[in-house]
Amino acid sequence: MGDATNFLSWIERAEEDYIVAQSSLRRKKALTYSACFHSQQCAEKYLKALLVAKGYSFPKVHDLILLNDLCTKAGILVMLDVKELNTLSDYAVRVRYPGEDPTSEESRHALEIAKSVRRFVRKFLGV
Repeated sequence: MGDATNFLSWIERAEEDYIVAQSSLRRKKALTYSACFHSQQCAEKYLKALLVAKGYSFPKVHDLILLNDLCTKAGILVMLDVKELNTLSDYAVRVRYPGEDPTSEESRHALEIAKSVRRFVRKFLGV
C-alpha cells in the first residue's frame, strides 16, 4: 500500500483508475458506469496528488470543485472548467446504483475530463 503523504502514491492510484476507465470503454459492450466512476476517481486522486505535493491537507471528499478550490488556495491554478468538474464529481456516487446508467457518450466525456486533469497534473508535477 502506498504512502498517503507521497504524491507519487496518489498518482499511482490515479493511473490505475485511468487504466480501468479506458479499459471499461474498450470492451465490446462498454461498462459505462465503471468508466464514469473511475474517471472521477482518477481526477480526484490527481487533484489530491497536487495538494500532497504542495504540502496541503484535504478532507476525505469526492467533490472535485472543493479540491480544485483547495488547489487554488495552495497557489495552483488548475484552469479547468468548473461545470466539467461538477459533471465528473457527480459520478463518484450517482452511477454506483441501478437506474443511473450513463450513456456511452457521457462515459467518453467523463474520460476526456479526467484526461484533462491528468495531463495538467502530470505536467505541473513533472511526472
